[in-house]
Amino acid sequence: MNGLTVGELCCLFCCPPCPSRIAAKLAFLPPEPTYTIVTDETGTKGTLNLTERAEWQYSDRELESIEVFYTRNKRGNRTACMFVRCAPNPKYTLLFSHGNAVDIGQMSSFYIGLGSRINCNIFSYDYSGYGASGGKPLERNLYSDIDAAWQALRSRYGISPESIILYGQSIGTVPTIDLAARYECAAVILHSPLMSGMRVALPETKKTWWFDAFPSIDKVSKVSSPVLVIHGTEDEVIDFSHGLAIYERCPRTVEPLWVEGAGHNDVELYGQYLERLKQFITQELPNMSVS
Repeated sequence: MNGLTVGELCCLFCCPPCPSRIAAKLAFLPPEPTYTIVTDETGTKGTLNLTERAEWQYSDRELESIEVFYTRNKRGNRTACMFVRCAPNPKYTLLFSHGNAVDIGQMSSFYIGLGSRINCNIFSYDYSGYGASGGKPLERNLYSDIDAAWQALRSRYGISPESIILYGQSIGTVPTIDLAARYECAAVILHSPLMSGMRVALPETKKTWWFDAFPSIDKVSKVSSPVLVIHGTEDEVIDFSHGLAIYERCPRTVEPLWVEGAGHNDVELYGQYLERLKQFITQELPNMSVS
């Protein structure tokens, strides 16, 4: 999400405004795909092939820890999924909804590093129109995409909701909150969340209009799982006030992580990021239970 000029805002909120157009203009920047998936004869198993755009190439050992396959969402779009085995006996698996302008090929090295450090496996997927996923990047497809990922994680790997942590980053917090408002799980992590599309484009917006996109602020009060909110105080894309508002609206929060001086894309570089995740997953969550 980027700052918009007056002309762009006029074009954006044309009459009549269309939520999917607003969403596309505000948020969706799918990169050139950084990977392909080659499936076997049955179509159930795939091999990950990274292109040079991925800026990282896996070793044979790392490749063995990554499983890729396709599923389909309820709208009929093909959804590319990735399961990264990072730990031998993990208590939790992260269902990770990544940020904008990346795909799971680019994120795979980050997933391996993160999962191994917090002792969790990581399951991720690409939104419609991203990576090897089909369809177009539309708001309504986001919700179908995460539904398909949730069902695949549960049915293919037999992982129960009490062992799943939903992790959303930036635009990924939108489908994460939507799913968490409908299903209970072990926990939810919201990394640089946004209240709604209009509140990003027009910070003075105080209410959710019918044509607003990504109205997470109106859904988050329905999330009954424990929520950890993470946000940089100098976020230049999604203002820190969004993280504060989301935190205040959540019914069941833990101590948030406000990363002093961090922007939108560098929170992970601060030491307290990993420390807070470890504390939350290894110390706080075991003492909580799905009600």
